[in-house]
Amino acid sequence: MKESIGFIGLGIMGRGMAMNLLDSGFDMHVWNRTSSRMDPLVLKGAIASSSPADVASKCKIVIICVSDTPDVEEVLFGDQGVVHGAQVGTLIIDTSTISPQATIKINAQLNASGLSMLDAPISGGSEGAANGTLSIMIGGDTSNVNRAMGVFSAIGSQITHVGANGAGQMVKLVNQILVVGTMQAIGEALLFAQKGELDLGKTIEAVEQGAASSWMLSNRGKQVIERDFRPGFTIDLQQKDLRLVLKAADDLGIALPCTAQIFQFYRSLQERGLGNDGNHALIKALERLCDVTVGSPN
Repeated sequence: MKESIGFIGLGIMGRGMAMNLLDSGFDMHVWNRTSSRMDPLVLKGAIASSSPADVASKCKIVIICVSDTPDVEEVLFGDQGVVHGAQVGTLIIDTSTISPQATIKINAQLNASGLSMLDAPISGGSEGAANGTLSIMIGGDTSNVNRAMGVFSAIGSQITHVGANGAGQMVKLVNQILVVGTMQAIGEALLFAQKGELDLGKTIEAVEQGAASSWMLSNRGKQVIERDFRPGFTIDLQQKDLRLVLKAADDLGIALPCTAQIFQFYRSLQERGLGNDGNHALIKALERLCDVTVGSPN
């Protein structure tokens, strides 16, 4: 018998994940700070809750998908947080991207209350959330991973247990270094192709199945040449993740020069009021450097 699931946080990623869990037959209680975001889930059979504590009082597995470390701490430990409603033995699955160091401390606090935790950040954009094809990188005990496998199978296609609590968040930061570095390379390549008067669509078609292939190229590269900057993941959220990367790198005593540069490019876009654009709008910072616009007539 499937356990009832609680889901907290119904933004770009959470909404698609929750829909897939409903479609997989889970009973679900949901909560979101903006209550109207619960409405589409309720129409599909979910039960709206009044607070995170209310969610936890009715479910033995609670999934969280919110923006940042303070948000996770608030929904867990705030005045109406999960810990005030959860039963002993409840499993918390945090799919947010937050500080690895904070994750270890949060897990210890939950354990002291008789609760368990998996850090299970996700990658794959809004498309992956909607299609149930996310990559999930999990930190925590094997027994809890096994307990949650039905949940993970409903939302992801690449499910990897990477180590103890905190390891999932560290692997997600590795993912984010690769995402932004790849997006910068795509931007530079498209600027090169634009200035060389190539057909941009044909250029992507020619290279996307070879050694230069990537999810970002096939999905976000095509959006760039169409000047479609709707977010699968916003610049503001990308910057939050890069702050986590650079803080962790500083703690480890390593230099990440390319990642640090990309952080500054994104900051310049935020200063231009573009924080709600998709992270592939990195191209706009590179275009300013070159005085070239990708997708414009040569």
